[in-house]
Amino acid sequence: MKNIVVLISGRGSNMEAIVRRCAGEGWPARVAAVISNRADAAGLVFAREQGIATAVVEHRAFASREAFDAALANAIDAYAPDVVALAGFMRILTAAFVQRFDGRLVNIHPSLLPLFPGLHTHARAIEAGCKVAGATVHFVTGDLDHGPIIAQAVVPVLAVDTEASLAARVLEQEHVLYPRAIRWLVEGKLERRDGRVVHRAGESQLLEAR
Repeated sequence: MKNIVVLISGRGSNMEAIVRRCAGEGWPARVAAVISNRADAAGLVFAREQGIATAVVEHRAFASREAFDAALANAIDAYAPDVVALAGFMRILTAAFVQRFDGRLVNIHPSLLPLFPGLHTHARAIEAGCKVAGATVHFVTGDLDHGPIIAQAVVPVLAVDTEASLAARVLEQEHVLYPRAIRWLVEGKLERRDGRVVHRAGESQLLEAR
């Protein structure tokens, strides 16, 4: 049984999707803990209701990013993680932290990376005239919102879309995509080849919404 630790900063809707799919689909894994950098993160309430261990490592209590990341890493290691999933975790992680969990640290970003790293991805996609947008699950590296891509979801950008409406449709696909990618990871179905991530059985790593 493998251990998944999920990091959140807010409501944790992707965390909820992971928890529900892990239990409902009988993964060879469990969500061992949900950890937040904010004590008021709403997702902690859901996790506790599911009987999942929770912890708070408040970033404002530390004088530096390095000190915060060291404390966060120690909190994560207490649960012997096989996968560490960032799910709306709004902190930029240091190179030392990323290296410590290399190959186990994954993130979901609401754009089709390498397009639109950072914030305001949906508004930027609309402003650029993109005809499709989406989300990307990737291994985390030292470069912000970059790293070997595990899977992507694509949604059309409609002429009537606003930032909010596009974000809502992308989020629906995130709730499918992220659990699927993590399940592949805990089941050992992914392989990294020359900087690329492939599914060992050739399952599609692209989710297309109509």
